Amino acid sequence: MLASFSCEPLLTGLGAGGYMLVCAPEQEPVLLDFFVEAPGRGATDERAPLLPIEVSFGEAVQVFHVGAASCGVYGLPAGLAEASRRFGSMGLDELTRPAAALARAGVALSSQQAYVVRILGDILLTTPECAALYARDGKLLREGEKIVNPELGDALDRLGNEGPEPFYRGDIAAKVAEWVLERGGALTSSDLAGYEAVTREPVRVRYRGAEVLTNPPPSAGGTLIGFALALLEREASPPTLAAIVEAMERAQAERTPDFLEGLEEPDFLDRFFANRLGSTTHISVLDADRRACSVTCSNGEGSGMVVPDTGIHVNNMMGEQDLNPLGFHSHAPGRRMPSMMAPTVVLDGVGGSPRLVLGSGGSNRIRSAILQTIVNVLDRRMDAAAAVLAPRLHVEEGILYAEPGVELAGMARPDREIAQFRDRNLFFGGVHAVQRDPATGALSGGGDPRRGGVVIVT
Repeated sequence: MLASFSCEPLLTGLGAGGYMLVCAPEQEPVLLDFFVEAPGRGATDERAPLLPIEVSFGEAVQVFHVGAASCGVYGLPAGLAEASRRFGSMGLDELTRPAAALARAGVALSSQQAYVVRILGDILLTTPECAALYARDGKLLREGEKIVNPELGDALDRLGNEGPEPFYRGDIAAKVAEWVLERGGALTSSDLAGYEAVTREPVRVRYRGAEVLTNPPPSAGGTLIGFALALLEREASPPTLAAIVEAMERAQAERTPDFLEGLEEPDFLDRFFANRLGSTTHISVLDADRRACSVTCSNGEGSGMVVPDTGIHVNNMMGEQDLNPLGFHSHAPGRRMPSMMAPTVVLDGVGGSPRLVLGSGGSNRIRSAILQTIVNVLDRRMDAAAAVLAPRLHVEEGILYAEPGVELAGMARPDREIAQFRDRNLFFGGVHAVQRDPATGALSGGGDPRRGGVVIVT
């Protein structure tokens, strides 16, 4: 996670938020929520306009909104410190030290990260502070060129030595709040001082004899993945493409104003399933002792607000349309944003050992990417690498998006437009999955080539 701040700096960082799902033998699974909160405690209602930026994925264009008004309350410093305290076997300072050195030395852009810089280029040029990191001499960094950020290195050193305090109640918090407020945002010192990581019980769904654990409310993605899996459980194995698309469409249709407003209610999950059945960067880990960790973090695309002397590029979650379907600035201050992020673990039956750990980045496409990967492993008996590599589809707002290799015969309808991509694309997420063979215990995995993913076995 700490290294990713330098390796994938546009998609994560100290100004981001996330979730971590941890499973360990003889312990109850834990979901650590350190996602972004809506700001505005003590702020006026006056905000600078959100700045819309079109981002092209080739066959699809998505509009993201940036600027000071898009900044939410970040959670990564609090989440890292709490995860280290609760689950770690090394001191936080030991973990931050190599990551800080990496930030100072710089990391050369891979082809995938160079692509991200290119498609997000209009965001990176919105402020001189952001352009100074990603567009030297006015030209966007290209593959092979290094992103160097010594201020991030200093911030990581402080996190390791002092913990999260400077980022929420100290000098770094004061600088961030002042910088954002002066430019028309609503992120205040009170917002930062009131932030804390929260422990939650994961969603549990049975599927094909396995138990799937994923992100619970107030996140939305895990609930919708669970709903889609429950629908597919009624189908023959493996489910047809038509059945998968229908499950996706039904899950998307459930994302109503009542659904979004109800996510924070204590008994929402039980009521949601009972009434219908009778939720970025990702890292997945399995170890020899059958402990599992699935962690997803996101800075959105970044707000362009790079705060000097802090190492923080603040997220743009308040400008993400996928997280604000009821309208921008509609969430009360302090409310966790209803993310699609869904770190997930699949167990060998109810209460069993982890057999598959996965998650994805990709905005609204996260839930469809995770759903299809689980179906590929449990229904189609693919290993993790093949399941991740397999072509994907996504359904949203009457459009069926599909990668090459998806058989679309019979999928066209008068109320459904089909958008066929020419190549695999990070539009469809970046699933990173690891698995344990239930029979032999052998570990393997799949790193998504759409996002430059890799698998390491040690």
